[in-house]
Amino acid sequence: MPTESLGEHDNWANGMAYEQYVGRWSRRVAGEFLAWLDVPAGSRWLDVGCGTGTLCRLVLQTAGPGFVKGIDRSEGYIALAQATIQDRRVKFEVGDAENLPVETGGFEAVVSGLMLNFLSQPERGTAEMARAARPGGCVAAYVWDYAGKMQFMRHFWNAAAALDPRARDLDEGRRFPLCQPGPLKQLFQGAGLRDVEVRRIDIPTDFRDFDDYWSPFLSGEAPAPGYAKSLSEERRSALRERIRAGLPYALDGSIPLMARAWAVRGNR
Repeated sequence: MPTESLGEHDNWANGMAYEQYVGRWSRRVAGEFLAWLDVPAGSRWLDVGCGTGTLCRLVLQTAGPGFVKGIDRSEGYIALAQATIQDRRVKFEVGDAENLPVETGGFEAVVSGLMLNFLSQPERGTAEMARAARPGGCVAAYVWDYAGKMQFMRHFWNAAAALDPRARDLDEGRRFPLCQPGPLKQLFQGAGLRDVEVRRIDIPTDFRDFDDYWSPFLSGEAPAPGYAKSLSEERRSALRERIRAGLPYALDGSIPLMARAWAVRGNR
């Protein structure tokens, strides 16, 4: 297998595959995230890197917004969001998080879920989020704790690195040092935001069986599945069996794991 460059397997096109891989877990984090923000009803929201609309949907269902705008660079994700979220208060648009196509100071709440670490210039993206917020508005985001308690990804990458040392450099835990409390706080403070806070959000990620765990890694969507898809059948089988042997199983064959996200917020 040729040496991969970082980000080569970061595919973002198939919204349904993303939902099965990580979207279903992101929804659980999003609920706690929004409760923590406690944004007043009637507010205007901007979701930067909205993906398939997970966070937008929860805002519509639980936060009583006046308006929600979702922006993502993936046409496939935006298409799925538009097809599955029918609400007159929401609008989706393809756009660049580092050059947001929105007015300055137009939103009471500017949020982002699981996106900041994938930007080539997260400082620019965070500055753009701050620009979009009105004075006194809330700017907030959450990312996975890739290097620590994002357990289903840790089992994957630990096994991959044991079989292929080159996989270590593709591991999100190594690639994204931003996804820790200190760097997140510094990022938001560097964008001129005030009263910056960071908190952890832990959720269960229980899989019915090994197939429920493994199947999403075959989609090619996102870094770990992209790496798995790039392997020969022989290497992929070896990876699958190493992961299978290392997972914790309950008596009924289910796989009880947990995932941690780090959430950060500040005021414009």
